[in-house]
Amino acid sequence: MRHLHKILLIIITGFVFTSFGFKNKDINPMDNLYLKEDPAVQNNSDSITSESKSSREVYILSRQYDRLEAALEKYQKIDRKNLWKKIDIDSATYKELKPFDSGRVVKQIRERLYIDGDLKKDSKSDLYDEEMMAGVLNYKKRYGLKLNYKLTFEHIKQMNEPVSERIRTIKLNMERCLLIPENLIEARDYIMVNIPAYRLLYVKNGHNEFMSDVFVGTTWSETEIFSSTMDKVVFSPYWNVPQSIIENELKLNMARNKNYLEEHNMEWNGGNVRQKPGPKNSLGLVKFLFPNPFDIYMHDTPAKSLFMFEQRTFSHGCINIKEAKKLAHVILKDDPDWTDEMIDNAMNGEKETTCILKNKIPIYIGYFTTWVNEETGEIYFYPDVYQKDKETGSDTTDGL
Repeated sequence: MRHLHKILLIIITGFVFTSFGFKNKDINPMDNLYLKEDPAVQNNSDSITSESKSSREVYILSRQYDRLEAALEKYQKIDRKNLWKKIDIDSATYKELKPFDSGRVVKQIRERLYIDGDLKKDSKSDLYDEEMMAGVLNYKKRYGLKLNYKLTFEHIKQMNEPVSERIRTIKLNMERCLLIPENLIEARDYIMVNIPAYRLLYVKNGHNEFMSDVFVGTTWSETEIFSSTMDKVVFSPYWNVPQSIIENELKLNMARNKNYLEEHNMEWNGGNVRQKPGPKNSLGLVKFLFPNPFDIYMHDTPAKSLFMFEQRTFSHGCINIKEAKKLAHVILKDDPDWTDEMIDNAMNGEKETTCILKNKIPIYIGYFTTWVNEETGEIYFYPDVYQKDKETGSDTTDGL
């Protein structure tokens, strides 16, 4: 097993960062000019309750291509009508915008938020008022940015990217939709991880059952794109430290501190090192296994502070789940052999316990830098974390 975030990163960052007091806030979607979809907005929580689920089946992957195609028409129309006006700023003089600032640039940003679908109307006001604050939050939500009201130079620089880039990104992701495995296209039950979104989605019976933030592999140890079937959940797991980490990190630490293994709840196991189960284990309290040639799996993590970052590429390739404990409960909630109490006891045990899933779950690790939300109809754009959009030449999209 080679794909894990580094020990020191986990140990150090857990004490350095504190959570910030800003809650995610969904704004009613707006696209009155171009793309009309279901306007029902769900609270952006990690677990969606049965009361909040839509009565119709919307989480079918075969629909995504058509939704992106509709979004493509929207942005092509914007392009044809020359509605994507540049926001005039000077990097040398621009000051970070905040609520109740005013000026010509505010008016230009307001127009862009309206054209991009984050405001229902363009009041033409040059005041950064509460209406515009809601639009800014929605924009940042759709672009995978930290949710606050500040507008930095980098935010405006992003807004000033040509609309042709939005069009190209949509086309690329339409092509990626065509590569989704056939067994998942019409699947009613599946787990999907979108790497650029740093997000996991569990769909059951065609409905959104569970969502969680994740972090993924670094740019030098990318999380692979593949499909598989989840067949095991392991509680209170051992972490068998990869030989590369033993050679490059552990031996150096042990040379400096003879008690290093004991202090980090580690032990020799034959010629290898493993970390014993416990809350400080690098895999957390639970891991989820699915056969694949990359030795990638999903697991809990004690490094919860890492989820506050916008770009979350910290692991050696495995997928670290913020709400892993909740996911285990959701997966096993219909299994009479695993009550909530039994799951909690197994996760906090001193010995590793493996649960073989009675109902295997298809899983897809994908790479989509744009995606249309099934519930709101809004289009989201995510950072090209592994530069795969740039690697793909523009000529590959000419047929779409």
